[in-house]
Amino acid sequence: MKYTLDFVLAVSLNGFSYYEASLILSNGLPYWQAFIIGFTVVSLGALTEAVGSPMWLIVLVPFPVGMFLLYSFLNVAVPLWFLTYIITLTIYTVIHILMSYFFHFHSLIPAWKLS
Repeated sequence: MKYTLDFVLAVSLNGFSYYEASLILSNGLPYWQAFIIGFTVVSLGALTEAVGSPMWLIVLVPFPVGMFLLYSFLNVAVPLWFLTYIITLTIYTVIHILMSYFFHFHSLIPAWKLS
């Protein structure tokens, strides 16, 4: 049960970071598209972990998928897409720092435990 709750929380926080970043720079993604990106990225990371991959691969594998989905859904020029992705990573990192430090929740960036 804990794994399921952690998974849902990771998907929600990941989707939130995509949603907020898209709102900052453009008209924004609909929440359901941000959720799809979050679900896909977290699921891919979880599957990579399930097959016993090393931690660096678990962290690295979801990046291109998230980048591609964001580009597909945003439908903007490459510089705006890239800036949106950088802001997404910044928001995601801040969320990870807070969640890891205060709540010992390490599922957002598993290789970077701060507590």
